[in-house]
Amino acid sequence: MRKGLAALAAVLLLTGGALLAYALIREHQSRDIRGSSTVEFVTTDVPEPEPVAKPDIPWPMFAYDERRLHISAYRHRPPYDGLWRFRAKTLLEFPPAIGHGRLYFANSAGTLFAVGARSGKRAWRYRARRCVAASPGIRGGTVFMTFLNRPPCNRKKKKGLTGELVALAAGNGKVRWRKEIGPSESSPLLWRGLLYVGDWRGIVYCYVARTGELKWTFRTKGEIKGALAVASNRLYVGSYDHRVYALHAVTGKLIWRAKAQQRLGERGRFYSTPAVAYGRVYVGATDGKVYSFGAATGKLRWSHNTGDFVYGSPAVYDERVYVGSYNGRFYAFDAATGDVKWQFKANGPISGSATIIDGIVYFATLKGTTFGLDARTGRKVWDWPDGKYSPVVADADRIYLVGHARLYALHERGQVQSGARERPKQAKKPPRKTKRAGARRRARN
Repeated sequence: MRKGLAALAAVLLLTGGALLAYALIREHQSRDIRGSSTVEFVTTDVPEPEPVAKPDIPWPMFAYDERRLHISAYRHRPPYDGLWRFRAKTLLEFPPAIGHGRLYFANSAGTLFAVGARSGKRAWRYRARRCVAASPGIRGGTVFMTFLNRPPCNRKKKKGLTGELVALAAGNGKVRWRKEIGPSESSPLLWRGLLYVGDWRGIVYCYVARTGELKWTFRTKGEIKGALAVASNRLYVGSYDHRVYALHAVTGKLIWRAKAQQRLGERGRFYSTPAVAYGRVYVGATDGKVYSFGAATGKLRWSHNTGDFVYGSPAVYDERVYVGSYNGRFYAFDAATGDVKWQFKANGPISGSATIIDGIVYFATLKGTTFGLDARTGRKVWDWPDGKYSPVVADADRIYLVGHARLYALHERGQVQSGARERPKQAKKPPRKTKRAGARRRARN
């Protein structure tokens, strides 16, 4: 009996030692990695924020450009006054695209709106009666939009569900072409006449934007939740299979794939849309980390833990990377090394992406506040008592703030606006305490 107990103790000791060794190995593998300013970091590989070539489309897609940098050259600085507000009735999770004098955006009930930029009046609407979690894209006179499955939006069984990719005339909302795909919350990417989206089936699609002709597909092993980015003929996409992929943008052939770091528990998955600059790919993950991979090689260049989910797409500006975490803190990282330059403690979880306009970085919290911080110092310069996810876009005349279920047109205090006589009653700030508009429609992860 004593021999049996001794043997059992030895087995338990060995098992405990093995588990401890495994835990230590995983902890080492999941550690933060500090980057280098000389290895695969190219300071000239980022475009300066410039207005798009065609002034009739001042904000063509999610994150403004195909690199998904979330910056623009429009000159607007707070404080702001309200011009008008549009009631969308249900949740607005993603910001508008702006073109042809209108804002195009969809609410969670599946209605795509076209609203006059100067007046805030509805020009037309398209009722898909599907769930929505994306921004549209505009190219020429066409608006492109992805849709999820039909309600209920948060259903757990996803097998057999379908989504749609729809091209509509920007002037009147008439359907030009429609494609059935898997449920998609991938904001369309438009580049050189091609259109890219991903879906919950893990498929990347490349279409001819004008006709809807399918050029190629590429399949990952997990759901694609975010949008895609492109730079130097490479297409970048994150997947729920714990990987980031680089594909040839014209042929769809795999160039490289990289993984989130090992860790105790489930490895991180990528909901965040990648941003590409300085020869790097920047992306957040559900393991609470922000990652930087080499854009040409896929090598991990740095990682930094925030302690909670990072769903937002990073904004990249002036050799810094800006992104919020579900832990309620907003971070500015050194783009080369991943060192924290500053952090700001907000009033609640941060799920959406930030936008940088004229040196001010804007983000919103799930507590219903939009903040504006000085991008260099992290000092708060402005806030607005509404917002949930991705907060603002802009054109040359004004900025547009996305509230929980309202869209606001704002202009700099004291600024004279042309076309003022066309405006409806001036928008005022909403009250600080607002009623919740129902439960969150779906689980993020």
